[in-house]
Amino acid sequence: MVHIRPATENDFMALLHVQQAAFGAYAPIYSVSSWTTETLDDLKEDAKTKHIIVAELEGTVVGSVRFWIVGGVCIIRLLSVHPHYQGKGIGKELMREVERRSVGAHKLYACTMLRTPRNILFFLSLGYTPESLLPNHYDHLDLICFAKYRANSLAST
Repeated sequence: MVHIRPATENDFMALLHVQQAAFGAYAPIYSVSSWTTETLDDLKEDAKTKHIIVAELEGTVVGSVRFWIVGGVCIIRLLSVHPHYQGKGIGKELMREVERRSVGAHKLYACTMLRTPRNILFFLSLGYTPESLLPNHYDHLDLICFAKYRANSLAST
């Protein structure tokens, strides 16, 4: 059974390996991006301003996601599951945990690469709606962004 929990600094190296494997799988479609070249120092700096959640299976980190809330919008990024563990509901569990932890947000917002039909179907399956296209965005990638709105959410950030 997968265990979802906040990341600790002890998880950071494993988290980077998972992220590199997950995003590295897109190398045939996209050129290498900062998502596969992030350093431990970069991650430590990011952790100062973002929540990081990991998925652990039998003591091994197999997935992670980062998020933060600004002005009632929960921004979700770097959702990654190691390729050996994809298709087992781990990404969905990570996203559900973000949704549980971001009760003050009226909107959840996540982007993925435009030429990744599996990722697009993933967000659609969770009730997210395509909201915008970002051509030539991060590292010159074309992104599609999704949103999920909450009615009557708490007004805190």
